[in-house]
Amino acid sequence: MSAGNTFRHFFCTLFIMSENPYDKNAVQAPGLRLVKSISYLLDEQFRIPGTHFRFGVDPLINLFPIFGDMTSFLVSSGLVLAMARKGASNKVVVLMCINILLDAIFGAIPVIGQIFDFFFKANTRNLKLMREHYLENKHQGNGKNTVILALVILLIVMALLGFVLWKLGEWVLSWF
Repeated sequence: MSAGNTFRHFFCTLFIMSENPYDKNAVQAPGLRLVKSISYLLDEQFRIPGTHFRFGVDPLINLFPIFGDMTSFLVSSGLVLAMARKGASNKVVVLMCINILLDAIFGAIPVIGQIFDFFFKANTRNLKLMREHYLENKHQGNGKNTVILALVILLIVMALLGFVLWKLGEWVLSWF
């Protein structure tokens, strides 16, 4: 058995993760138990009565402009750092960082950001990525291609946004 497989076996037996990342017995180690608890608080703590829809304090914190967004981003970053210290591959860490960046960027948009925060749940997605990495052997590698793809998509979106703003500016100036 190789060193990577030995560590994976050790992790799976030590942390005993189940299908539901928030299951009481999903995480046994103290470091990841805290990550699971904070993620649950941020994304899944409350349930709307009569539905299966859950939300946490993240969308509520983000009702406070700038302060709420920064607080949520810093807590999520700390969770990613904790999961990275527990042995996540570089690709998993990159995917987790993309999740929290999307949450921070779209969450900062007034009104739309609050709605986005209720549905995106970056911390829940990051726990799922961690579970898939260790139990299903997914998301292996260094993440370089993922970063390049994210940057290309970001540049395309910025170019499209610039074009739309340019056309909008021309249209507004044509009125005068």
